[in-house]
Order: sequence, then C-alpha cells, then structure tokens
Amino acid sequence: MSRDIEPRLLRAFVAAAEELHFTRAAARLYVAQQALSRDIRRLEGELGTGLFVRTTRQVALTGDGERLLPYARRVLAAQDDLLAACAEGARPLLVDLNSEGLLTSGRVLARARELAPDCELMARFESGLTGAAGEMRAGRLDVSFGYFDGLARGMRAGLRCQLVRYEPMAVLLPYDHPLADRAEVPLAALAGERVYAGAGNPRTPEWTELARQLFAGRSVALREPAPMAVGREEFRRIMAKHRTPVLTVVDAPEMPGAVLRPLVAPVPLSPVFLVWRERLKHAGVNALRAAAAELGSEGGWLEVLPASWVPRPSQH
Repeated sequence: MSRDIEPRLLRAFVAAAEELHFTRAAARLYVAQQALSRDIRRLEGELGTGLFVRTTRQVALTGDGERLLPYARRVLAAQDDLLAACAEGARPLLVDLNSEGLLTSGRVLARARELAPDCELMARFESGLTGAAGEMRAGRLDVSFGYFDGLARGMRAGLRCQLVRYEPMAVLLPYDHPLADRAEVPLAALAGERVYAGAGNPRTPEWTELARQLFAGRSVALREPAPMAVGREEFRRIMAKHRTPVLTVVDAPEMPGAVLRPLVAPVPLSPVFLVWRERLKHAGVNALRAAAAELGSEGGWLEVLPASWVPRPSQH
C-alpha cells in the first residue's frame, strides 16, 4: 500500500461514496466521469482493496469502503483547514513599526487598516530594521519599516522593499543644551559634539551607518556603544545624566527631558522603506503598499529638494 495518497483521490472517493452515483459525483467535482472512475480505481489499487460494488443499476460501498469513509473525510477536512490557515489574508499580518510613536510607519499602518478592514494587521516594535530583517527571514515577522539600503547585502536576501518616504532628520537635545533654544539646528553647529545614533545596538546598524555618512567630514563624532534606553523614564534619566544629542527624525515622538529640533543646512533625509518577506502573499501587504503610495503622493513624501542630503546605498 502506498504511504502517500493524493488528496484528489480521496475527494473522488468521498464524492462517490456520498452520491453513490458516479455521474453525479463527477459533476459535483467538475470532472469527467471517466476521470473520476480512473481516480477511484487508482485509489483501490494503492489501498489493495475494492471500495465500491458497481452494477448496471446501483453503486454501493464495500465493507472496506465504509470503514475508509470517516477517515477520508477527516483527512480532507484537515487539508481544507491547512489551506484556509495559509490563504491570503486569513492569518494576522505582523507589522513592525520600529518604535512606538513614529508617525510615518504608524500612518501607513492606520491607512492600510482602513483599506483592508477584514485583515488583521498587528503591530510589533523591533526597534531596528536589521533586527526585524532577521525576524522576517526566520518567519516570525512579516513586514517592517526602515533604511533598507543600509542593510548588509546578506540581510537583504529574501526581502522586498518599497520606498515610502524621504523623512527629514532631527536631533533630540537636553533642555539645557546650548542648541536647544534654536528652532532649527544647522549640521555645522553640531561640530565637536558626540551624537548617539544607535552605535552598539545590534538591531540598528543600518541607522548607525546612515549617521556615519551624514557626519563624515563635519567634525561630529558618534557616541560609543551604549545599552539602549528602554522606556520614557529611562530615556529621561540617561538624557539628564549624559546630555548626549540623539539623532532621530522630525516625526519622532516627544521624549521627557529633551527637545526635538530639525536639522538643516543641508536638510538630511532618511529613506524609509516598507520591507516584507519575498513570496509573502497577503492582502495586508497589498494594503500597506497601497497606503504608502497614497500617503506618499498626498504628502510629497518622495520629494527631494536641492538643498537636501540623502545617503548612498550601502556597499557592504
């Protein structure tokens, strides 16, 4: 007896067993009667037993056919459940927003939920695209946002991306920092400063690489690796203790003990990509891509003004 029975053969058997009429069973499965008969003969051959008694006037199940029927139904029900679980949009889509309060990724997710109300789009916070990329490649996460070109080449394999926005960058400063009173901070004014840009955080090397490019030749140093402050109160404590400016984006959430100031002269832009697993088919991904395109068009998110700075794609 074959150890691997094709579900198609079991479907033919169940239809014939329930109809007890090969013509009606074939019509139910949208196949020719000859094809149905052939599949049943093949199943009988693989099982080594007859399943039907066929005469010119009627069709009846044999004893072995009657014993097989409940098992065949359970196998087909399990297969239907498996296919339904993997069907497009049937399961929740896990979407990494990087950090709570970031407006670009949050707005894209909110609009996607409006475009696909029947999809469950569940937010996650992985705090960096490199960390999220590893989770996506392992199948534990579906979608993320971040600087895709800053990923190491090996990390990009198996992922796809769509540019969402060139997001203006900013700096978080302690309240009493000499630059805190300015409405905008020219990059040249950061000369001599040590700025934190995630150095040492294994989830965010793409952000640190972007900062290295931005500050190259500007006499701005990156702060040495340090544990990431988790939570608003811990951020306030670290900011008060070390008074180190933090590189971020203009839509970053307000943080205690700090003021957010846009960077200018030139305006540095952080490319934000929507990133998802290659070959992932889910209505939620389509909704996210449509939402990103819509918001980008309405908000001019993909415009790069002449007085702006954008990073070069990573070569590593």
